[in-house]
Amino acid sequence: MTSAILPADLGFFSTLASAGSLSAAARELGVTTPAVSKHLALMESRVGVSLVNRSTRRMSLTPEGDVYLEHARRILGDIDSMEELLGVSKATPKGLLRVNATLGFGRSHVAPLISRFVRKYPELEVQLQLSVNPPAPTEDLFDVCVRFGAPPDSRVIARGIAANRRLLCAAPAYLAKHGIPKVPNDLTKHNCIGIRQGEEAYGVWRLASGRGRSANTEAVKTRGNLATNDGEIAVNWALDGHGILMRAEWDIERHLRNGRLVPVLPQYFTPDADIYAVYPQRHQLAARVRAFVDFLALSFTQQAAAAKP
Repeated sequence: MTSAILPADLGFFSTLASAGSLSAAARELGVTTPAVSKHLALMESRVGVSLVNRSTRRMSLTPEGDVYLEHARRILGDIDSMEELLGVSKATPKGLLRVNATLGFGRSHVAPLISRFVRKYPELEVQLQLSVNPPAPTEDLFDVCVRFGAPPDSRVIARGIAANRRLLCAAPAYLAKHGIPKVPNDLTKHNCIGIRQGEEAYGVWRLASGRGRSANTEAVKTRGNLATNDGEIAVNWALDGHGILMRAEWDIERHLRNGRLVPVLPQYFTPDADIYAVYPQRHQLAARVRAFVDFLALSFTQQAAAAKP
């Protein structure tokens, strides 16, 4: 019985989708445009559905084509990983790398690093997806997830790539008008900007005095007239003088340096938000994953060093 999907079809279709047109794919594959059209027609005939919408000006994938492409690229990535594990390849980073990160941090920090990363390794294809909450570590949706805090799951590898703290801050104009909190409970009298992210209790800020066994943690139920699930928006509201914000140091460090934001209750400790690269154990020997995680760690180390006075 003839298979509806042939191994050679996977690479062909991935190239076709990346090229964006039959003629561009033909140039990349080193064949004629009619040859590409014939290969595609044979594929569609075998699977019994249309994979591509054709027009004179552009080409787009059908919903079935999107499904085909997603699985084809994952299978091709698994083949690359198997070659690396068997020592068949030269361990040059190549193939598909699927990355997940949070909205604000992914947009401002991870995306620019990926731009530099693919210039260094042009054989790689990187897909970056940003989400409000990180996916479950055991879900096989991404090769690497960049997230705050180590996941409590031993089935994945979590490599710390940068230290990070959550800090309380506000614009000088807001504090001049409403006063400076002296103790955590003073926050209940202030407008606090809420961020609906993660699994932590919304609107509850935890501040500790002391460290280790001597730490005394207070949970403060905050209130405010502004809330969002986007960290960048929350920072902009704080810059506009709307209230006090708790945000990761990586997101506000430049504003603290130039004085547009100032620390609030700096003598108290807030929960850490160290940055981790999380990936499945089976990917730890994959060259594309190792190279990307090493690149992230080095880049964040260099950024942290450059930020120090």
